[in-house]
Amino acid sequence: QVQLVESGGGLVQAGGSLRLSCAASGRTLSSYHMGWFRQAPGKEREFVAAINRSGGNTYYADSVKGRFTASRDNAKNTVYLQMNSLKPEDTAVYYCAAGGFGHYYIDYGRIQEYDYWGQGTQVTVSS
Repeated sequence: QVQLVESGGGLVQAGGSLRLSCAASGRTLSSYHMGWFRQAPGKEREFVAAINRSGGNTYYADSVKGRFTASRDNAKNTVYLQMNSLKPEDTAVYYCAAGGFGHYYIDYGRIQEYDYWGQGTQVTVSS
């Protein structure tokens, strides 16, 4: 079992930055691939970014590529999402998720690949 807790959300003006954190307890996070997803009101949950178990590979949705950076510190059992140049359309609840225990690779953008989810943190970008 893995428990995930996100933090770092808030209200920011367009063009600003936020860094989200996702702290894990239970199993060591290094055994899992990690993803970030978001869900805006009235919309489906969508893939934002992911990072493989070692942190050597990252993956991004086209909408955030070049602006967001996923990273992880396995020693701290924490993953991060640095969000720069934020836009009003980035407003959503952001979730971190863990999946693919022991697997070399997963389909990072697929929600069903992830077994554990945090409770989410609200990010609001004002224009």
